[in-house]
Amino acid sequence: MPGSLDKTRKQISKKRNGVINALHEKSRDSLRLHKAGVRDQRIEKLAAARSKKERPLIDRVSYFQNAIRVKGGEGANPAAEIEEVKRMIHSFVHQFDEEYDAEKKKRRAGRPASVKEDMLKMKISTLETEYKQGFLLPDIMSSENANALLLWEGSWSYLPQLKWTRVNSEGQVRSVAFPST
Repeated sequence: MPGSLDKTRKQISKKRNGVINALHEKSRDSLRLHKAGVRDQRIEKLAAARSKKERPLIDRVSYFQNAIRVKGGEGANPAAEIEEVKRMIHSFVHQFDEEYDAEKKKRRAGRPASVKEDMLKMKISTLETEYKQGFLLPDIMSSENANALLLWEGSWSYLPQLKWTRVNSEGQVRSVAFPST
């Protein structure tokens, strides 16, 4: 999709018969070009921020999609029982444990924790807290939703079509709406 800078540049070049390199610094056309460039930068910055915010949920869905693929073979029912779901959630929550332990061993005695170690510890504790209160994931206990998850190609726009549930550490399951991030 062409940005507003390209459109503005094209409009100005049409107006000036193809020559846009001879603009005065404070001319209307140069100010239009500047505004269009700033607008494009702002839109790119917002898109990057939105993508960064959506990334953890996409990673989570991708993890459970791969877990269903590994669990079910060809022609098998992809739906999972509650114990399997709890096992998948536990492995997702503790996927950073080895990396955290390696960072902890790498640190010399008496030294403060590294930033990476602190971030991993915070991520693990946040996931554990969420699991105790209710871990958000696509409903992989119904076969139709599990099949829909297997068809997911990685786009954010497909996620609201899936059914979502919260599963806590005691095994209680609640249906919830798609999370607005």
